[in-house]
Amino acid sequence: MARLQTYLAPISLLFLAGSLVMLWFIILSALTTTTPLNKTYFLSADTSGITGARSVTQWAYFYICGEGNVGCNKAAPAPPLGWAWSANPSGAPSQLVGTHGGDTTSFYYYYMWRFGWVFYLIALVLSVLAFFAGFIACCGRLGSAIAGTAAASALFFHTIATSLMTAVFVKMRNAFIADGRSASLGRWAFGFSWGSWAALLIATVLFCMGIRGSGDRYSGGGGGRRWGRRQRSVRSRRSYDMNGSTNGRRVKEDYA
Repeated sequence: MARLQTYLAPISLLFLAGSLVMLWFIILSALTTTTPLNKTYFLSADTSGITGARSVTQWAYFYICGEGNVGCNKAAPAPPLGWAWSANPSGAPSQLVGTHGGDTTSFYYYYMWRFGWVFYLIALVLSVLAFFAGFIACCGRLGSAIAGTAAASALFFHTIATSLMTAVFVKMRNAFIADGRSASLGRWAFGFSWGSWAALLIATVLFCMGIRGSGDRYSGGGGGRRWGRRQRSVRSRRSYDMNGSTNGRRVKEDYA
């Protein structure tokens, strides 16, 4: 078990690094036309005939783009999903249009994606903190506890972010399909999101194992066995002394 503990922190760091890389791919999607950023988007839908919209629209993290993540709008934090078309458009699915985002987006889609967008950033910041704390985990139980706490916090916000993203864009896809338009989820963005979440979960579990496992050498390891022998030897001396004193009293009584 002691030998296993030597590798727990480095393995945790590897999974955490993988989670961070995939999270960065999501956040930087559509930033350039190189792979995988040009293929990373949450939803691609046929928006032809909608006022002010492209023929095909793809929603990324900072951008709303055309097919192939090109011809994107200017980067904006938590862009309303309805920025793909003009205000009060005609031809757009009615469930998606509302008074938010400059009369482009409904209440549900405006706030659900805005909160999901923010939780992705919080998960990223906490994952970075957990990654640096992971180097301390190589030093012992306290380091594992610090890294495990940071990773668990990141996992909490990552879970919310990924769940909100999935709910928003799956419902949005269904709205386009119900309106007679083709729409598909972005395999790369969903794969990176859930892959990052899974890697972070594994890293968190391994850090927690480091907290528990490092104490084995004091309780069940070699040190524990030595302590057990010492206890048994102390008990043996005590019983010997007690038996010896009892025998001495018996001898005295016989001579008396």
